[in-house]
Amino acid sequence: MKIVLGLGNPGARYRKTRHNLGFRVLDVLAERAGAALGRSGELGSVCLHGEAEVGGAAVVLAKPSTYMNRSGRAGAALLAHYGAAPSELLVVHDDADLVLGRIRIRTGGSAGGHNGLRSLMAALRTTEFPRVKLGVRGARRAEAELTDYVLEPFDDDETEAAEALVELGADAVASVIAEGLAAAMNRWNGKGTLPGTPEAC
Repeated sequence: MKIVLGLGNPGARYRKTRHNLGFRVLDVLAERAGAALGRSGELGSVCLHGEAEVGGAAVVLAKPSTYMNRSGRAGAALLAHYGAAPSELLVVHDDADLVLGRIRIRTGGSAGGHNGLRSLMAALRTTEFPRVKLGVRGARRAEAELTDYVLEPFDDDETEAAEALVELGADAVASVIAEGLAAAMNRWNGKGTLPGTPEAC
C-alpha cells in the first residue's frame, strides 16, 4: 500500500457521527506514528495528508477535505500525485450493513449505498481497490433512512464499542500493510471483532 485514505466529512458538526469512522481511524494512525496531516502542496485543496510509518512501512495517510460525496476528487489526485495504482490505495470507511464492532477487509466490490465509495469508483473508473470496512449497524438501523442514520452520532450505549472499533480499525490497517491483504483478511474477516459481536452478519 502506498496510500491510506480515510473517509468522512470535515467539520466539528460531523466529527462524532457514524460516517466519520474513517477519519477517526486515520487520526489514530497519525497519532501512533507521530505524524501530522496538513494541507501542503497541490494536494492541499482536496485533502489533509502526511507521510507516516504504519505496519513497518512508509505510507501516505490522507483525509479528503471535500465532503463525503466528493471523496473521489481526493482519491484521484492522490493516485496521480504519487504515481500509484488503485490497488495501492487502501480506503477506510464505515459500513451500515455491517454490525457495530465488526471489521471486514475486501479487495473490491460495490459501493453498497456508500456515497464516498460511489464517488471514488466514478473518479478512479474501477471498483477494484482494497477497503477496511467498519461496522456501524446498531439496533436503530432498521428504523432510520440510511442518510440520516450515518450522519447521526452513536447512541450512548454504542459509544464504548465505537471507540474500541476505531482502535481496532487502526490495527486492521496496520495488519494489511504489514502482512498483505490475504493474511489480513484471514485474520479479521468472518469473526466477531469486539466481545459480544455476532459471529455471522
